[in-house]
Amino acid sequence: MSAATAEHVQSTMKALQFVDRDKPKVVELPIPDIGDDEVLVAARSVGVCHSDIELLEGRYIIPFAYPQIPGHEWSGEIARVGRNVTRFVPGDRVVGECVIGDDHFGFSISGAAAEYFVARPEWLHRLPDGLSFTMGGLVEPFSVAYYALVRAGGVDASNTIVVLGAGPVGLAVTAAAAAMGARTIVVEPTPKRREAAMALHAHQAVHPDEIDDVIDNMGDGQGADVVVEASGNPNVMARALELVAFKGRVAYIGIDVGREAPAKLGLIQSKELSITGSIGSPNIWPETLRFLANTKLDLTPLVTQRYGLDDAVEALYAAYKHPEDSIKAHIEMPS
Repeated sequence: MSAATAEHVQSTMKALQFVDRDKPKVVELPIPDIGDDEVLVAARSVGVCHSDIELLEGRYIIPFAYPQIPGHEWSGEIARVGRNVTRFVPGDRVVGECVIGDDHFGFSISGAAAEYFVARPEWLHRLPDGLSFTMGGLVEPFSVAYYALVRAGGVDASNTIVVLGAGPVGLAVTAAAAAMGARTIVVEPTPKRREAAMALHAHQAVHPDEIDDVIDNMGDGQGADVVVEASGNPNVMARALELVAFKGRVAYIGIDVGREAPAKLGLIQSKELSITGSIGSPNIWPETLRFLANTKLDLTPLVTQRYGLDDAVEALYAAYKHPEDSIKAHIEMPS
C-alpha cells in the first residue's frame, strides 16, 4: 500500500531543520497532529531555493524564529485528512502555495522538507495527471516566472524576449515564453546554464558580452520587445532599460534589496517604456497548472542534483557552493 495511507503513517519522521542560524541538521521529530480543518501531507519532491539559504543565514524578508523546517517548493501526497476536510482524500497528489496571509510556508511556519507536514486545503492544488512529483516540485518557481510574464502583458510569436539571468526562475521564464511562441534569447555568463536554456527551447543563449551584437543583428537593431530581468544584479537591472525597444516592456523579477547601480532612467520616458515588477505568484496557481498540463512542458532539466532526505544538508548547499555545476537541487522521498 502507499506510504501515504493513513493506517501506515509512523509516529516519528525525519526532517531537515534549521536548528539555529547557520545550523542545518536532519533530525527526528514526532509526526505533527492535524486539526479538523487540516491535512497531513507526505512530501515527495522538495526543491532547494536561494531563499532557504537566506533563512538559514538569518536574513529572510519577514520575521521568523528558529528552529524552523524549510521547504516551499514541493509536491506531495495526502496522508490524512481532518474530519471537516471534503476537498481531498488520502492518496491525492498535491502542490501548495507558500504565501498564506501574513505567513510564509517554509519560513515563518514549518515547511515541506520533512517526511510529513501539515497544510490547509485552501493552500493546496491537485497535481494534474501526467505531471510527475519532480515536476510538481518545480511548480512554485515556474509560477513565479509565469506570473511575471502575465503581469507584463504576456508574449506570443510576434515578440522577441530577452531574459537576463538563467537561474531557476530565469530558465522558467525561458520555458514559458518559448511555449507561448516568443523568440527567446537568454543572457547568462555560466555555460551550463546557457545549455539548460537551450534545452528549454531558447532560440539563443549568449554570454553577456555578446548581447550588444545580438541586438544589433535583430532586424531593426532597436532592441527587444520584452526584457525580463531575472538576475537580481543591480547593474543588470539598469542594463535592461538599454536593451529594450521603443515602446517595449521591462519586467523585473530578480530580487535585490539595498544595493545600488547607476541607471539611465531617462530611457523610461524617452522610449515610452512599460515597466512591471513582480514578486511571488499570487492568485495564479490554477492557471499555471493548466498551462503546464496543456503545454506538456518538461522542466526537469532544471533539476541537476537529487538527494534523499538523509543527505538534505548536502542538497541545501549544492547550488550555492558550486553554482557553475548546479541549477536546482531536489530532496526526494519515495512514495
